[in-house]
Amino acid sequence: MRGVPTSRPDATVGLDAGITTLVTLSTGEKITNPKHEKKDRAKLAKAQRNLSRKQKGSNNRAKARLKVAKVYARIADRRRHHLHELTTRIVRENQTIVIEDLAVRNMVKNRSLARAISDASWSELRSMLEYKADWYGREVIAIDRWYPSSKTCSDCGHLLRSLPLNIREWVCAECGAVHDRDVNAARTILAAGLAVSACGDGVRPPRS
Repeated sequence: MRGVPTSRPDATVGLDAGITTLVTLSTGEKITNPKHEKKDRAKLAKAQRNLSRKQKGSNNRAKARLKVAKVYARIADRRRHHLHELTTRIVRENQTIVIEDLAVRNMVKNRSLARAISDASWSELRSMLEYKADWYGREVIAIDRWYPSSKTCSDCGHLLRSLPLNIREWVCAECGAVHDRDVNAARTILAAGLAVSACGDGVRPPRS
């Protein structure tokens, strides 16, 4: 990546983070979540059960603990490799990248979503984007986490009163535009970030 310029000096992209879809780009592209932890869940559970059966302080327990650690390490390595490839491409192709300032620590308190959120590793994704952007002269803009990106029409700016999570497509009552929920959110995030950047106010809120 070193020395490779952005494809266009004015290239910009908005990112909407998710669980089934790891990231949706404002271009309409969707990056599927590989769910690395889920793929090795059976191996991890087996290793953990084996560890629980071993006598504390024994050599067998030490060996079993090492096997559990190896499974965790394999999951982390695959996840990190995928995030590196993704963030390198995004930073290479875009001069300005706009994301949401997600409160990940609070979100993982939701037991039904905690495992999936942790596996998506949104915090690591953001960290990689930011330090690679710093290295290569790009800009990362984080908009306020409470900005209603999913409920705001990216074509005309009309704001819905509500948009349940199970609604994946919707039609704007104001302009008639048909939206994919995640693509619309990414486009709205991009527009909001560029507007905030132009104003120079609140561009990069604190990390969650």
